[in-house]
Amino acid sequence: MDISIYQTFLPHDDPKASLAFYRDILGFEVRNDVEYGGMHWITVGPADQPGTSIVLHPPAADPGITDDERRTIAEMMAKGTYAGINLATKDLDSTFEQLQASDAEVVQEPTAQPWGVRDCAFRDPAGNMIRIFEVR
Repeated sequence: MDISIYQTFLPHDDPKASLAFYRDILGFEVRNDVEYGGMHWITVGPADQPGTSIVLHPPAADPGITDDERRTIAEMMAKGTYAGINLATKDLDSTFEQLQASDAEVVQEPTAQPWGVRDCAFRDPAGNMIRIFEVR
């Protein structure tokens, strides 16, 4: 099999704040920006990885979600427990310093984990957990 990761989805509740975080702070390029029916999808990704994208989507876009589920999703997003993504960098300290200087919400400073990786963590404007691993 020849399988690769093409897209992953993260919810957002403020398209402007999400765009500013992923484009201006993380440096991802915007690949698509779609408004439809009062909702807003934004596709972003690293410029040097054109085949991999993050789709930032309104969490209530699925018509099969009930009002109770929408409330639960909103509560989980507010707590930062609904969604997340792991990213990687060769220079964790430099990346952390740049993110910290941007006023991104720091969850964990660079730490050597007992399972053998070194990482840090932030939250995006929607509360999604962004973990960044050092890969050498």
